[in-house]
Amino acid sequence: MPVFGLAVAAYLLGSIPTSLWLGRLLHGVDLRTLGSGNAGGTNALRVLGWRVGLPVMVVDVGKGSLATALPALVGVSDPGWLPLACAVAAVLGHVFPVFARFRGGKGVATGAGALIVLAPLAALACAMVWGLVVAATRIVSVASVLAALTLPFAVGWLDGRAPRGLLVLSVGLALFVAWTHRGNLRRLLRGEEKPITVGRAGSPPADGADH
Repeated sequence: MPVFGLAVAAYLLGSIPTSLWLGRLLHGVDLRTLGSGNAGGTNALRVLGWRVGLPVMVVDVGKGSLATALPALVGVSDPGWLPLACAVAAVLGHVFPVFARFRGGKGVATGAGALIVLAPLAALACAMVWGLVVAATRIVSVASVLAALTLPFAVGWLDGRAPRGLLVLSVGLALFVAWTHRGNLRRLLRGEEKPITVGRAGSPPADGADH
């Protein structure tokens, strides 16, 4: 399969709007009209509960991993930067999904899935930061941004065998995640960002953090 075709396939995988499809299938709702309006795992957890939120997060991580692994799965090893390109395409697909009018999530879960393939030790370090911050603050946006900002340092220190160019990509990804959370950061500065809660279907919460 040509390089361009693999990148397109990765984008289409990332574009799968997991939370929207599960919300409609299981509860007959459009998640973008509830809660914070974000089509990501955290909003699914807040609005529809863990039975939807958890599978959404798992699938979103999985599609990032699968998209990044596509070159290896089809036996394409050249150019060496192709897995990085597929990772970027998957994250862009998640944030700007063609199957959901380009209104998606915030790229954290899908980016984490890509990192599991590209730099597993760095992914583990970022996951630990994310988990510790969520446990301490219960504010997912803070955890997501801090985990993303940790990524370049984790790649540099822990994954010496990571693909060439990953350090540059990790800086770009960290800045991109901060950008997708810009609304959350503004609310945080105003003291309006809400801690994570697990809700029931049809009971929209106040604005909060999303993936």
